[in-house]
Amino acid sequence: MVNVKRSTRVAELLRQEMSTIIARELKDPGIGMATVCKIRLSDDLKFAKVFISIIGDEKQVQNSLEALERATNFIRSELRKRTDLRAVPELRFEHDDSATYAQNIDILLNKIHKEK
Repeated sequence: MVNVKRSTRVAELLRQEMSTIIARELKDPGIGMATVCKIRLSDDLKFAKVFISIIGDEKQVQNSLEALERATNFIRSELRKRTDLRAVPELRFEHDDSATYAQNIDILLNKIHKEK
């Protein structure tokens, strides 16, 4: 069996649970189309950097991040109920713009192929 760091396993568990909480439990209209892409946990599992992909313009992204920050306590309490962790990490939300970056690369590649 492959030895996987505990922080990696816990991060995946948190990602799955947080995706469900954000999609189904949060009622804040300020949160747009948000998807949890990745979570980076500190080795001591006390801090989590949550990378969120948000569809929309810059204002919608900012509004969604602010709404998620307001909902941090609720999300942590739900995670506490759904997991067997002794302590739920502090959450910091960051925008993950890799989907936009990939889309821009795809547009450039299509433009290059059309020019040939």
